[in-house]
Amino acid sequence: MYVVVVYDVEQRRVAKVCQLLRRYLYWVQNSAFEGELTEAQLERLRFELGDVIDPDYDSVYIYRWRDRSLCQKQVLGQEKSLSEPFVE
Repeated sequence: MYVVVVYDVEQRRVAKVCQLLRRYLYWVQNSAFEGELTEAQLERLRFELGDVIDPDYDSVYIYRWRDRSLCQKQVLGQEKSLSEPFVE
């Protein structure tokens, strides 16, 4: 499935959340990641994020589509380069 994750977390946790998401997804912009994941990978990511964030303060939004072709992306301005995830 195709996944987009955006987050707003307290400054002390930004680096941890970013490092975790880079293991699974492509960084596309500050606080935004996207890429293909299996259901098991998404479940593991959600579990790991739960250990890092403070649910009383932080927000993480996960958008998912069964297939990337069902998601249309339009970039206005400069597109940031995609970096490779560490885990596939």
